Amino acid sequence: MSEPGASPEDPWVKVEYAYSDNSLDPDDEDSDYHQESYKESYKDRRRRAHTQAEQKRRDAIKRGYDDLQTIVPTCQQQDFSIGSQKLSKAIVLQKTIDYIQFLHKEKKKQEEEVSTLRKDVTALKIMKVNYEQIVKAHQDNPHEGEDQVSDQVKFNVFQGIMDSLFQSFNASISVASFQELSACVFSWIEEHCEPQTLREIVIGVLHQLKNQLY
Repeated sequence: MSEPGASPEDPWVKVEYAYSDNSLDPDDEDSDYHQESYKESYKDRRRRAHTQAEQKRRDAIKRGYDDLQTIVPTCQQQDFSIGSQKLSKAIVLQKTIDYIQFLHKEKKKQEEEVSTLRKDVTALKIMKVNYEQIVKAHQDNPHEGEDQVSDQVKFNVFQGIMDSLFQSFNASISVASFQELSACVFSWIEEHCEPQTLREIVIGVLHQLKNQLY
């Protein structure tokens, strides 16, 4: 409501109205300042959280490399090329890779050895059963067969075994050089002189002689 005698067109009234409108919200500037402060604080918090997360990641990586140097034996060996200098991450990784490859080779080698030993155990078990049967038969009939096998029969058994072995020996051995001969002999022994193979040869020879004698 205007003062008495004042005209609505009075310029002083306009100024008063304008001043009154600006004073409706005296905290506008403070509100903008607080909002800006809040934004800066939020950015700082995000930056701080990112920095902490990055530091944790680096610490985890460092602990991982430290663990590798402790676990991998080759990382603990002194490398005279670098002296007492700390191993770099690249060297630690390379030594770790080399050690893992070495372990894989050792594992494969041990698996092959275990397989060979299992075959040997199987052959020995077969031989054990045969020997037990021979011993039992002799115990049941201790006098059976005495003075019935001549030296000629023994020689024939030996000759039959040797003839069978010589056939495979002659087919497998090369005499081009002493080196080849040595390599072929060992290869032939491994392949054709296994207990199971010898057992089959002996059984075959005995069956053949039995048919000839009886």
